[in-house]
Order: sequence, then C-alpha cells, then structure tokens
Amino acid sequence: MTQTRTVDAEVWPEGSLEVLSQFEVDQLRGSGEGGLYPLLRRCMLAVLNSGSQMDDTRAVLERYKEFEVGFIQQDRGVKVSLTGAPPDAFVDGKMIRGIRELLFAVLRDIVFTRNEIVEDGRFDLATTGGTTNAVFHIVRNARLLLTPASVNIVVCWGGHAISREEYDYTKLVGYELGLRGMNVCTGCGPGAMKGPMKGATIGHAKQRIRDGRYIGITEPGIIAAEAPNPIVNSLVIMPDMEKRLEAFVRVGHGIVVFPGGVGTAEEILYLLGVLLHPDNVSQPLPVVMTGPASAAPYFRQIDEFVGQTLGEEARKRYTILVDDPAGVAREMDRGLEAVHEFRKRHGDAYYFNWRLTIDRNFQEPFTATHESMTALDISEDLETHELAANLRRAFSGIVSGNVRDDTAAAIEKRGPFEINGSARIMALLDDLLTSFVDQQRMKIAAGSYKPCYRVLS
Repeated sequence: MTQTRTVDAEVWPEGSLEVLSQFEVDQLRGSGEGGLYPLLRRCMLAVLNSGSQMDDTRAVLERYKEFEVGFIQQDRGVKVSLTGAPPDAFVDGKMIRGIRELLFAVLRDIVFTRNEIVEDGRFDLATTGGTTNAVFHIVRNARLLLTPASVNIVVCWGGHAISREEYDYTKLVGYELGLRGMNVCTGCGPGAMKGPMKGATIGHAKQRIRDGRYIGITEPGIIAAEAPNPIVNSLVIMPDMEKRLEAFVRVGHGIVVFPGGVGTAEEILYLLGVLLHPDNVSQPLPVVMTGPASAAPYFRQIDEFVGQTLGEEARKRYTILVDDPAGVAREMDRGLEAVHEFRKRHGDAYYFNWRLTIDRNFQEPFTATHESMTALDISEDLETHELAANLRRAFSGIVSGNVRDDTAAAIEKRGPFEINGSARIMALLDDLLTSFVDQQRMKIAAGSYKPCYRVLS
C-alpha cells in the first residue's frame, strides 16, 4: 500500500488576516459543541488540496486523515502550524503564495461569520433584509466590494468535472472577456470555474491590466469536492449555499453559464426564479449560456426543461450562444452597458445589487434529508418563481448527496432520496437527470455513478 506523502509546516498570514484575539484562537481550537476546529480543518484541507482531481469529499478526508491545524499565538500575530498537509501546496518546502492567501481567507471568513454574523445579534437571519445585510457584510469584510466600482464582474458557472474540450472552451471565453476588461467571478473550483479565470489572465496581460480580479465564492459543504484554484485572488467562504448564490447575483453584473451537471442546473433555477419575481421584471442582468459545438445537446435539454417547467418568460431571460467565445464576450459587453445605465439612472450602487428582490424561499438554507426531499412541493399549481425555488432545492439535495460526506453517509444508511410531484414535471426531471448521468456530468472520482436519488412518477 502506497503511503500518502505529506508536508509539515508553519505559516504566517498572507493578505487578509493579520491578528486574532486569544478568544478567537480558542474558538478555532475548540472541537466540541460550538467549536470551529472541524469546520476550519475541512476548509483549510480543501484549499491545500487545490489542483487535485479528487471530487469525492470522503476520499479527500480519508487520504489526509492525519492532517491537523494548530495555532501559535505571538505578540506580532498568529501563526498556523500544519501537520500532514498535501504536498502540492508547496514548492521547495515553501507554500505557494496564492494558496497561502486563500488559506487565511478561510480563517478570516470562518471567524467573522461566527462572531459578527451568527452570534452578534445584529442580523435577523430569519428575514429577507437581515439575510441580505449579512451577505453584504461578509463580502465587504472579504474586500470584494471595491470603490470606485466599475460594472465589469462576470459570474461564470459550470461543472467542475467537464471534458477537456469544454474546459478549453471556457478558457477561450475567459480570454475574450479579459481582452474587454471584464473581471471573472466563479465558484472558485476546477473545471468551468478555473478555465475562465485562466483565460482572463492572458487577456488582462495583453491589455496590460495589472489589477485583474479573479473572485471565488464557495461554501463549506462543497469546498472539499471543489477545492479553490490558486488563480483566485479574492476568496470568500459563505456560510451556506443560499447565501453563496445570493452573493453571486448581488456582486456580479452578468452571468455566463457553461456546461455542468446538477450543481449548474441548481444555479440556473435559482437565477431564473429570482429574475421571474414580478419586482425584477425591469432589472437588467445579462445571462449567456455557452459551450463548444459538442455541448449544443446539453443546452437544448436545459432550454427544453426550463420552457416546459417555468415557461416562455423564463426563456426570455437568457441567450444561448454555442461555439462563439468572442460573440459571448460581445453579448456580455452590451449587457453590462445596459446594467451600468440602469444603475446610473436609478442611483444604485455599482458594487452590490441592493435593488434585486430575492424571496425568502430562495434565502432559507435547505438541508437535504430524506424527509425534506420527500416533502418538496413540485406541482403544476405553484407560482412560477415558487416552482423554481423547489426545483432548485431538489437539485441542491442531489448535489449534497453527491459531494457532502454527511449526506452520502445518510444515503448509504437509508437508501436514495425520493423526489415526488407532478407526473409531467417528474418525467421531465427524470429525463434531464438521466441525460446528466449518460453524459458523465455526475461523475464522482472514478467509476460509474450510483444515483443518490429516485424520481417517483
């Protein structure tokens, strides 16, 4: 049996966290109830494992089960000690600077969210306004909101386990965006999250843009399966998937969707559900779905599913452009001009979209359990944006079953989740999910995919 190679190291903060109080250090060391250590260890391991091809959370945790994090409190700040760390985070014994920045971004966000958001009492997370304010404060603390601000942040969504052809295409699109001075925001992982950033760096370099932004937004439940890539120079760890999705649509000015699987479908349904709210009818937000020519069937299936479930109004909120990287960038450039004019006319902030209405059912954290998945109301008589919210939760539950170790353990014990609802919608859902499996868009590590769900008719 081959022994996993690891590295022990001591690391000073880089970029985003200078000092911690003794109380905060004690919180981080605590592994019992209320302690932050298990969460911190998990997220830090994910950052250090950047570049790995493993997308099975439990396999990652098992491979580095001896990994430990310690804290050395000194008068000039806190130093982190790492035992049993993944070796690819180091070059000649020194940690890669970009990874070091991301490592301490994790530490910063975990401490801030616990002390300033969850326990402070200023934010009523049971209300729409309180949740949005919490999202604002987390991203502001992570220095994502810069002034003076420009309307140039393009959110790129897509799968982490895409084909090489699709990955290369995402780089081409990122390159065209970078040439036009646009910055890139993704879920910060590999695949369609890394490719646009990689392409944009070349476009920015050619245009002599030295302050290009490569923003990554993630959350603890998926970070191990989608480890942040080191191109990210602004990382934020949101406390849950719903706040992560809200951060995307409030910080970004336009959205490009690449091929993906259930996670990408979840993001699409969240976005369309928000945009279909009556208050957002006049809200400009350019959305372009794109991929190489071979991805045309994927987008046709997505488009048909959206049309058959959410209707023609939903289809009007996006454009599909296949095999045309420059055309995608030009379409996005035109869309960003409309966003700029709209916000200028209404006196809105360029750095955070306060005007966008997000219903409470898109903000409430959804925990995927056998009971919550069975209880989802997916029926024909729901309002369109409410149906989108529940379909989004169904996809979210499947994502959780695929990548979260605790959810996977529950499924192993009790069997797959059961999803029920309108016979017509269930047939559409089953067809879409089956196509994802057939196209290997739900690949977890190596081998065949064993569904964590069962669609009932």
